[in-house]
Amino acid sequence: MKRSFIREILEHTTSQTISFAGGLPNESLFPYEALRESGYRALSEPASLQYTTSQGYQPLREKIAAAYTQQGFPTKSGEILITSGSQQALDIITRYYHSREITIEAPSYLGAMNVFNLNRLEQSAVKLEADGIDIEGFALSFQQSKLAYLIPDFQNPTGLTYSEEKRSAVAEVIENAGGILIEDSPYSELFFERRYPAISSMVPEQSFHLGSFSKILAPALRIGWIRASEALLQPLIPYKEAMDLHTNSIAQRIIDDYLSDSEKFQRHLETIRSSYSEKMEFFAKALDEFLPMFHYNKPKGGMFIYGALDGISTSDLVQKCLQKNVVFVPGREFYLDGSIDNEIRFNFTNSSKEKVIEGLQIIYSVL
Repeated sequence: MKRSFIREILEHTTSQTISFAGGLPNESLFPYEALRESGYRALSEPASLQYTTSQGYQPLREKIAAAYTQQGFPTKSGEILITSGSQQALDIITRYYHSREITIEAPSYLGAMNVFNLNRLEQSAVKLEADGIDIEGFALSFQQSKLAYLIPDFQNPTGLTYSEEKRSAVAEVIENAGGILIEDSPYSELFFERRYPAISSMVPEQSFHLGSFSKILAPALRIGWIRASEALLQPLIPYKEAMDLHTNSIAQRIIDDYLSDSEKFQRHLETIRSSYSEKMEFFAKALDEFLPMFHYNKPKGGMFIYGALDGISTSDLVQKCLQKNVVFVPGREFYLDGSIDNEIRFNFTNSSKEKVIEGLQIIYSVL
């Protein structure tokens, strides 16, 4: 095991550092007062401090299941397992499917790659195209692995979105091969234009759909979930029990109370989408002005802008920029072999407009 570049960098940043590195939500958008009030109500009885079930707080599972159903993906509360963030969801699933092969995207989420390595899965990476994974390459790899990990909505790190045609093609490959999909979906609510159908909804008996409140409420709550058929979900519960008995029940109760006012939650989501869309447009405009040699495509949602600098080692560049208190993630961190070294992932959600301009000007001066 090696440390995550992103987590390690976060430990070495200071209040003077301009960070485009971590996938940090904007703190000004946290529903702080509402969550604090929910916290008081969540602690209104001694039972809130007691052990709870490994599968999760029943009222919260019911609300998550209802949200899926409203979006056209019929779900029962028994098909939801609450986890300590979607990172634990990945760990639970891949401990169960340990020591196998898994098909992933190239590039892919660094945190997932580390979990797969920990659980001794041999990773096979398939390149991403403008509208999603290369289907021919995916089909060849998946025939062998029968297990895949994909991020179709505003992918981390690239920010790209799978087209509906590509989603249907992926579902067809999974169904025909009789394999299992792990669909990671922490950014699906952060769309700027419209919601996209989950691939899992097309193959519900052959998929795990992962969600999280980290990006849409607050990361510190550490509440995520797995949506899967009961046949797929039940074998995972003993693994969850062995890990931590159950996820923080106070945090579950806080979120459940907050979600009780569905209109308030929807207004909050609309505020985030509007703010992040505006931030993305500003960041893109600043890139065009202050870093015109950076090639990228605008994302349709999420938290990241990804692109490349011709002929530049961004791994070297980030070390020089760190000396001037600016940090980003070099693209090679998201590839299995680290062979591509001219790409960058920028987080656009956390920095102020002034810091965006200052940071990009410093990167240009270092270049």
